Amino acid sequence: MFLDFFYGLREAGVPVAIQEWMMLMTALEKGQHSSSLLSFYNLARSCLVKSETYFDAFDRVFAHAFRGVEGALSVPDELLEWLNDPKNFRDLTEEERAALELLSGDELLKRYLERLAEQDERHDGGGKWIGTGGHSPFGHGGEHPTGIRVGGDGRNRSAMKVAEDRRYANYRTDATMDLRQTKTALRRLRHLTRTGPATELDLDETIDETCRNAGDIELVFRPERRNNLRLLLMMDVGGTMDPYYRPMSRLLTALHEERSLRDFKSYYFHNCIYEYVYEDARLFRKDAVPTGDLFRRFGPSWKVLIVGDAAMHPHELVGVRGNINPRLESETRGIDWLFRIDDHFDRSVWINPDPVRGWERTQTTRAIKSIFPMFHLSVDGLERAIAALVGARLAA
Repeated sequence: MFLDFFYGLREAGVPVAIQEWMMLMTALEKGQHSSSLLSFYNLARSCLVKSETYFDAFDRVFAHAFRGVEGALSVPDELLEWLNDPKNFRDLTEEERAALELLSGDELLKRYLERLAEQDERHDGGGKWIGTGGHSPFGHGGEHPTGIRVGGDGRNRSAMKVAEDRRYANYRTDATMDLRQTKTALRRLRHLTRTGPATELDLDETIDETCRNAGDIELVFRPERRNNLRLLLMMDVGGTMDPYYRPMSRLLTALHEERSLRDFKSYYFHNCIYEYVYEDARLFRKDAVPTGDLFRRFGPSWKVLIVGDAAMHPHELVGVRGNINPRLESETRGIDWLFRIDDHFDRSVWINPDPVRGWERTQTTRAIKSIFPMFHLSVDGLERAIAALVGARLAA
């Protein structure tokens, strides 16, 4: 699409050189487009067009290249101001919840755009408009089984989509607070095997061979014992994981400083693993790695450690195009990717920072717990998770 846009401008007579194009790519990387089609149009025109005489040609090429692309989830500033002061309302009864209409992702986005075009004042506590409280599918502070959160913080972890551009912070790799306990919990993260050339003297075998040779010394050598453990770490970031920034940073720091690992690689995701994982928590396209490539790059002997609260809208886990970010939707369900990870790797575990007492109350947590052994993000939980990764297999 972008290459068609570039060459289309050249063919239309708009003098676009590689310098202007690279300027646009840099601006996109820095997020200057604000995830809005209109903002991208203004950004591209300011970077690529040197004279207003080319505006008409630019508009024609832009319309052709990006035909069908919607700036679906932009939110007017006035609407965000209405939502900044939420009104609290009573919780719904079970009968009222059962009566709410369940919407597909496509129908939800369609109705959201319709409300956005029609709404001209603040609404609270209703069942139709974008507002706070109540049982409307749009807004925040209310309750609906299939809704779009607009503004505000997630309260029930039940939004199907979120109408905002979300950026998260990398977990630190230099954390020091309570780091010693975390490192202690990871001490069992070793799988020693004898590999390489035989350079270490095997004293017991040397004595045995010498005795067999009636006292003639026979030196026996063996390979050194080395840690052969390769670890793949995948971390949920942002949203409901924000309260766990410190313990997550301690864990990542300890693993980066665990020198005995033969190999270590870490990736980020948000809520559930889909078509891509990311090398940076901002989840930019330039840092995306196709999840399918992990199965080609990392063999079954790699140990997999997934860390996340596992709590999300059920559609994010079991629905087609379930990604909470509608710009990153895909046809493959998140739970299918989790099954593929479990099938490919010999050993994989899930570490959950949420209190254990709440795991059974969340549908998605129960589903993920049925795929991976799940442990709590604590010293004891880490020790048990490491034992499951590198310890002896339990009898069937």
